[in-house]
Amino acid sequence: MVTINSQKLMGFVSEIFSRAGSSKAEADRIATYLTTANLTGHDSHGVIRVPKYVAWVQDGSIIPDQKIKIDVDTPSLAVIDGGFGYGQTVTPQAVKIGIEKCKANGVAVMTLKNSGHLGRVGDWAEMAAAEGLISIFFVNAAGSVLVAPYGGVGRKLSTAPYCVGIPRPGQGPVVLDFATSIVAEGKVMVASRGGKKLPKGALVDESGALTEDPHVLYGPYDAEGPRNHALGTGAIRAFGEHKGSGLALMCELLGGALTGNGATKTDRRFSNGMLAIFIDPKVVDPAHFFDGEVAR
Repeated sequence: MVTINSQKLMGFVSEIFSRAGSSKAEADRIATYLTTANLTGHDSHGVIRVPKYVAWVQDGSIIPDQKIKIDVDTPSLAVIDGGFGYGQTVTPQAVKIGIEKCKANGVAVMTLKNSGHLGRVGDWAEMAAAEGLISIFFVNAAGSVLVAPYGGVGRKLSTAPYCVGIPRPGQGPVVLDFATSIVAEGKVMVASRGGKKLPKGALVDESGALTEDPHVLYGPYDAEGPRNHALGTGAIRAFGEHKGSGLALMCELLGGALTGNGATKTDRRFSNGMLAIFIDPKVVDPAHFFDGEVAR
């Protein structure tokens, strides 16, 4: 096993993004989010993503140093277009707006479309929790239909993450963050490069046979070469049988259709869409019963 100092890794990754066209501030931000994903145990959302991010910049799918555009702005609602910027750049801009509206009004809804890969969704739940807010996220991925629903074989859904964050006074938040597939696509990528193996039956091939072989998703690949799911013939399976598939569909409809990102679309460049709901428990519960129950 090779051990790498995390600060040195952040610096190295930042330099890559600087050379790919990002400002130093953006490069440092992306490097920090990716490296901390590794440090929290989520290699699927860590520095393994660097080659793909750079490839997206090179082919024009991602635009460095992008600013969000607010299409609808009311006291408690913001409809936001990420303009295909890096997720680590446009998502914190969008979440900050949702937080500000919630703190002013007690509740807020924010939608985001056309975001680059927005990374570990738990980061955004933690951002809200640091401000004392509850948050709920429904996310989808247009241009990345990789998941077979319960009882199916073909790719019909994205990995469609779902996340909830609950603040705890004086302690770290309670965060639920998962893909609605048995594994995130990044975990298949990690397994394909010799990392942690996939759970039994996480994938399904075109004949309906269950498998853990990443080649089912990516097709032929060299050990050090790129991974292209367009070359695969199988799919990742949705988790939780019919219930998981139902939640995945809701993430597609709310994170994809409602936001304008596009639900289950394959004929467009990759983008994440997200519906975020923020609640201030101090407004809902001025007696702080909630805080006591969470602490208990």
